[in-house]
Amino acid sequence: MFTSKGPSLRELAVQAFSSVERGYDLLAPKFDHTPFRTPDRMLDAVEEALARHEGSFGSGLDVCCGTGAALGMLGRLCRDRVTGVDLSAGMLAEAERLYGGDRVELLRADARALPPGLADRYDLAVSFGAFGHFLPAERPALFGGVHGALRPGGVFAFPIGAPIPPTSPLWWAVAGFDAAMRVRNAVWRPPFVMYYRTFPWGGVRADLRAAGFTVETVPLEPFGRRRDGSPRWRLVLARKNGQR
Repeated sequence: MFTSKGPSLRELAVQAFSSVERGYDLLAPKFDHTPFRTPDRMLDAVEEALARHEGSFGSGLDVCCGTGAALGMLGRLCRDRVTGVDLSAGMLAEAERLYGGDRVELLRADARALPPGLADRYDLAVSFGAFGHFLPAERPALFGGVHGALRPGGVFAFPIGAPIPPTSPLWWAVAGFDAAMRVRNAVWRPPFVMYYRTFPWGGVRADLRAAGFTVETVPLEPFGRRRDGSPRWRLVLARKNGQR
């Protein structure tokens, strides 16, 4: 799973027993050499779907941008400035090193409390691979902040996978991981919030609507379909009411 340039088991253990912020500060220099970075295949599929379904945008926001894997995609989709927001200073430093430029702005902030200066500035917001760091009770603040950052008609887009059936070995793997994290957080401080099964589509859709979005999904066809014909991955398009 990891290349020779990735973190050692000891480094991963130190991260796992740190806070989310401190853990990612430590992991940042080697993060892109782990499976946790959003794959280019996913970024390409999302970019293609957004370009086909929505066209181009003015300005873009990457929520929980990490080392900036999606900033290139945003730069191609957006005509104006793009902003990456993350809690980890270490991850932002890597994003600046890899993707910094005249059109890129990087801000350290908690996604659950975006700075007021970001209000009504963006036409597109995206997020990849970060939702496991937010407990279900924190989703309203997260979605409400993104809603506030978008202009009328702006879109919040992110991929979401089909539910994993309990007959799949992957279901048992993620269930075991979540159980281990709950035990870790019950006996160790500070907590490290990272769960794979706390982002079910039904609850997410309800929270998006409660935040003021209208919600639709489009299939990400490069990932194929399941035996019942449903897509393996969908792109969620949550739109703030109004015209952009």
